Amino acid sequence: MSRITRLSFSFGGALVVAIASFGAKGASFGGSGDAASFAAPSQMAEQASPADPNALRICAAKNQPPLSMEDGSGLENKIGVALAEAMQRKAQFVWSQRPAIYLVRDSLNKNLCDVIIGLDTGDPRVATSKPYYRTGYVFVSRADRGLDVKSWTDPRLKKLGHIVVAFGSPGEMLLKDMGQYEDNMAYLYSLVNFKSPRNQYTQIDPARMVGEVVSGAADIAVGFAPDVARYVKSSTIPLRMTLIEDDATKSGGEKVPQRFDQSVAVRRADKALLAEIDSALVAARPMIDEILKAEGVPLLPVTQ
Repeated sequence: MSRITRLSFSFGGALVVAIASFGAKGASFGGSGDAASFAAPSQMAEQASPADPNALRICAAKNQPPLSMEDGSGLENKIGVALAEAMQRKAQFVWSQRPAIYLVRDSLNKNLCDVIIGLDTGDPRVATSKPYYRTGYVFVSRADRGLDVKSWTDPRLKKLGHIVVAFGSPGEMLLKDMGQYEDNMAYLYSLVNFKSPRNQYTQIDPARMVGEVVSGAADIAVGFAPDVARYVKSSTIPLRMTLIEDDATKSGGEKVPQRFDQSVAVRRADKALLAEIDSALVAARPMIDEILKAEGVPLLPVTQ
């Protein structure tokens, strides 16, 4: 894991920094321009049209539930619409078939679009806005289990059965440091049909992560809150979702962050656009807060 981003993984021997989290569906749109925004046929990143000065070209993954989906129901799609309306522009989503981790390299840096919603504040590849919300990783368990685990320091974690974590995440790093990963590795790989994340982009579906807890196959799931909140909220089995305390360290003393500010990203040279976004985020904040609340994402005070 890099210092700033919340997820990283090895790909063909190189370090690929992940800029997005992973999950499914969404609450209804808030705002007036959203329906028209998604009524037109989908536009792939490889075929993006010239920039419209009255539009906000948003880089987006076509199938990255629950954050981004072509029908506009993703959490970050809704936030993008709210931001565009606050800027008095129309949200124009430039869709990519590839996972969201590739949006900076394959879409933003190629000038196919101008904005990415939902990167960690301070991501060194881009210029980021002032944070518009802060959240973190969560423990998810069945309410009837009574597992009120709040920290990676809780000794009960070493006594649990299966623990679901995302590949390349802080949770995976800490499981390895605790000596618990080997006991979970075969189980985790079974959730992705034994595909190796070292040779291709592979990630456990957040809906599957929560579903494993619901079924009892896993004692706890560890996910980034925006990825899993929708599934926790919609579960017919009562679940407990607890923000993880930001006190995790590896055995050598290295801090492993659990909480992150979220920002809008632009190319480093787009200073005027970034200033416009920062101003619009102030106006859009009430709508964004409502979107996050409807999704069930637990919020923390931003640090900047």
